[in-house]
Amino acid sequence: MKQILSLLLLLFATVVASAQNSGSVQSDLFTHPRINLYDITSMPNSIGTQHYDSIVRNRTWRIDEPRMYAYVPGLEERRNTAVIVIPGGGYIKQAYETAGVSVAKWLNTFGVTAFVLLHRLPNQPDVADKSIVPFQDAQRAVRWVRAHAAEYGIDPERIGVIGCSAGGHVSAGVSTINDDLSQCGDSLDKYSFRPNFCMLISPVISLYMPKGVDKDVKRLLEDYRIDRMVTPQNPPTLFIHAADDRTVNPDNSILMFQALQRAGVKHSSLHIFPQGKHAISLRSQPGTTALWPEIAEGWMREIGVLE
Repeated sequence: MKQILSLLLLLFATVVASAQNSGSVQSDLFTHPRINLYDITSMPNSIGTQHYDSIVRNRTWRIDEPRMYAYVPGLEERRNTAVIVIPGGGYIKQAYETAGVSVAKWLNTFGVTAFVLLHRLPNQPDVADKSIVPFQDAQRAVRWVRAHAAEYGIDPERIGVIGCSAGGHVSAGVSTINDDLSQCGDSLDKYSFRPNFCMLISPVISLYMPKGVDKDVKRLLEDYRIDRMVTPQNPPTLFIHAADDRTVNPDNSILMFQALQRAGVKHSSLHIFPQGKHAISLRSQPGTTALWPEIAEGWMREIGVLE
């Protein structure tokens, strides 16, 4: 019995040590101001069951409340532009460090206020309509930033989104979908949920159906083929993709760019780099792919949202 108890205590200590070494502790995300998107008692599209965050190794697998974390530049460096950063993760998780925090800190280097969004995922058991929930939370995030723009010194007409992979699908969706999915009957409803510009890194748009996805993710990707929903109301969009991406084919970006061109959306820009695979980030990149952050900053200046 003593041996079993000792083994259980050792296992518990190992689990605790693993949790302490996980991304939820190493990342500074949770030290930044937390912004809950809803009143927990009236959160839309929820069946009301209670659960807790599941966060392991810099990835959220489930969250109790949709929320953002604010990364605000110093007052002297601050511009009047904001970007909501939407991490990807195949709609089963969000890799908030490599595709969230690092992007927010990069945006801060040239004075842009950033908000890292942790949205609900289609696999969460507390969600009623799983096909709309990421877009719902993203719309609410844009509304929140626009409603609180003055508090952060932000121009409400200079609010953008950036997303990688599945986060690119959410970013493209919140830039394209005309249906108001995020009404809550509160003061935020009067604000526009559409961002003023959009940046997509290796985005899922229409042509990508991962093997082995569950029925909820499959339905989401089938119902929201974003290139087929583009209208002249879409904001200018920047695309960054790699020709050798075998996870999300660059045809996704090309298809969306062509749809924007047909709709007459001006100032969009498409960049397909020879290398980078499905790993374009702010880490060391091969060849000319390393230029993408400079291109993105220059494009923001070109379209007039960064002066």
